[in-house]
Amino acid sequence: MSLESVTLSRVKPSATMATDQKARELKAQGRNIISLGAGEPDFDTPENIKEAAIRAIREGKTKYTTVDGIPELKEAIAAKFARENGLAYKPSQVNVSPGGKPVIFNAMMATLNPGDEVIVPAPYWVSYPDMVLLAGGTPVFAPTTAASGFKLKPAELEAVITPRTRWLILNSPSNPSGAAYTRDELKGLAEVLLRHPQVWILTDDMYEHLMFDDMTFWTIAQVEPALYERTLTMNGVSKAYAMTGWRIGYAAGPEPLIRLMAKVMSQSTSNPCSVSQYAAVEALNGTQDFIKPNAALFQKRRDLVVSMLNQASGLVCPTPEGAFYVYPSCEALIGRTAPSGRVIGSDKDFANELLEAEGVAVVFGEAFGLSPFFRISYATSEKVLEDACGRIQRFCASVK
Repeated sequence: MSLESVTLSRVKPSATMATDQKARELKAQGRNIISLGAGEPDFDTPENIKEAAIRAIREGKTKYTTVDGIPELKEAIAAKFARENGLAYKPSQVNVSPGGKPVIFNAMMATLNPGDEVIVPAPYWVSYPDMVLLAGGTPVFAPTTAASGFKLKPAELEAVITPRTRWLILNSPSNPSGAAYTRDELKGLAEVLLRHPQVWILTDDMYEHLMFDDMTFWTIAQVEPALYERTLTMNGVSKAYAMTGWRIGYAAGPEPLIRLMAKVMSQSTSNPCSVSQYAAVEALNGTQDFIKPNAALFQKRRDLVVSMLNQASGLVCPTPEGAFYVYPSCEALIGRTAPSGRVIGSDKDFANELLEAEGVAVVFGEAFGLSPFFRISYATSEKVLEDACGRIQRFCASVK
């Protein structure tokens, strides 16, 4: 008898975490490795946020809290949604979880039954389909193309909706492609969703503050108020506030859904870290002055990486509109021979050969549901990025 449950056997380990772990192991062996796999800002958490956490510790705010978030943080989140997104939520409509991933997982666990379908546009963040599977649902993929900017079109959405469709997951700006939807593009998707009242929408807005070229961020409940009552608007403090390790994600939506998510938490994680919650209050209520300069720095890094990758033989790198990822195509290198003498048969082979030959760790596109591409995180210094992209150029030139 297998120790692993049937449910767990349906899912795969996170490919992004596996890439990062592999890079750490090679570094420990003395290899000169540049890891561009992890989606984590290289900035430190701002001082005012760290001081709020220290203050909370000194004041003894280290006990259990309300399962799905302290009142102060729920109020700060409601104020954020009103201030930045024009969305009115009461604190009772807000959920706080130990990271963005648990927000999504709890929503799926709370609502999915066997046979329920969840539409996941591809390329997708690696965890979406597996969280759906863990919750007993069925992911239904809606592939996009580089020509469409990796964005789902209304007709493509309409084509995959069935009577069993329970959720659509929308991520903008996107991990892994960096694609961001305009107001008109979201309006087009909303018109389809209005014809299918059984479909709920989960918007993953984690990269909201990392928008480039003066593009404006929009979220679907803001664009189409008629979808408000069946939309879960998710966000967090990890990316914009460089708080990945603090593990605070949040969402707002209809009270019945929020209560169900809290019920899941009550028998699983219980409350998020108390100290992290007080730090997140300061993140949302305190100064936001560093956000735009950080976004401008990421845009500069994006321009560097896109330029250098498009100079690499056989690569085509679209220019993303947000987040801190690029998703280049390596299609022209498939079927050719790497310096090792092995044939590159897939984007996974490309990533493996690149790591072996040049010590650059990237995540292969198959993990995100769309090949032949690969993902690079440019959340690191320009010096490191120049070195990494130079190595990638050298590798591509050596492929025969």
